[in-house]
Amino acid sequence: FYEVTMKVLSILLAMAASAAAFAPTQVAPRSVTTVNMAAGEGTYIDEERRFVMNLILLGSAGVTVGGLAVPYILFFVPPGSGGGGGGVTAKDALGNEIIAKEYLASKLANDRSLAQGLKGDATYLIVKEDKTFESYGLNAVCTHLGCVVPWSAPNNKFMCPCHGSQYAPDGHVVRGPAPLPLALAHCNVSDDDKIVFSTWTEDDFRTGSKAWWN
Repeated sequence: FYEVTMKVLSILLAMAASAAAFAPTQVAPRSVTTVNMAAGEGTYIDEERRFVMNLILLGSAGVTVGGLAVPYILFFVPPGSGGGGGGVTAKDALGNEIIAKEYLASKLANDRSLAQGLKGDATYLIVKEDKTFESYGLNAVCTHLGCVVPWSAPNNKFMCPCHGSQYAPDGHVVRGPAPLPLALAHCNVSDDDKIVFSTWTEDDFRTGSKAWWN
């Protein structure tokens, strides 16, 4: 009986050992942790990539919108209305400097013709009765909405074709809707016979008030 009992115990112990050998080990949490870490790293990488792509798209959109918006905005900004730092030499339509003697020889008395003045604005050179220059030039930019105002010799005044504003020969308003006179600029002849425009900082002699363009 003792021998039988020992054999039974040996068989039970062997079965227990075999069962222990095939029993699953407790590694699931580590595997899950590893998988979770890998998933987390993948998510982090994906979010980083998404952030970079969003920046690229945002930058591209900004450049595109900016490129379209700037010309559109500038279209509605009227040209400068006079003024400027120092004196500039008057130039003709081709950008050549105007020589006073040659210019006067080619013009009639009371002529008002355009030249490039301060800030590149169209500015009228005025020839007086004695065939000398007036001491001021007139900025041709209408003070209503910025059109260039042509001189009408038959009517002896500046007449804006855009909205009907009219200015006297010296540039003060004779008919609205323009609210202000044409801007003034000093006009002088330099020692080398070139015409020079410079900023008019004094009061406006036509209105007796401070120059509005300063």
